[in-house]
Amino acid sequence: MEVFTWPVRVYYEDTDTAGVVYYANYLKFMERARTEWLRSLGFEQDSLMRDPGVIFAVRAVDVDYRQPARFNDALDVTAAVRHVRPASVVIEHEVLRASEASGDRPLLACGSVRLACLDAASFRPVAFPENLLEAVVRVS
Repeated sequence: MEVFTWPVRVYYEDTDTAGVVYYANYLKFMERARTEWLRSLGFEQDSLMRDPGVIFAVRAVDVDYRQPARFNDALDVTAAVRHVRPASVVIEHEVLRASEASGDRPLLACGSVRLACLDAASFRPVAFPENLLEAVVRVS
């Protein structure tokens, strides 16, 4: 299983009144990593929506929060395929504090997202386009 890593910097807008990353923003970080992972495979979501006319919808999400991230932290957000079906995929994510001087990369949050492939016009489930499915299977 290939692991894709995307760097994220925590901005002031990502934090809550306690000065830590607001819990829902971890989902945004994971979304960015998934988008960049897909782009690294050669697929743009807006292009897929136009031709062959598919979009992705989050069907389920599960996140376990371990330690807080704070303003200005450098993070690494990973994306890795856990399970692939003809019309859905489960992506596992980890949010780690970027490598510190000690070499530690503490796990801050981890989770999984199940994405469904939908017809862009009808919002009904459809199989992944063959070339996309092949690329996803190749890295899983």
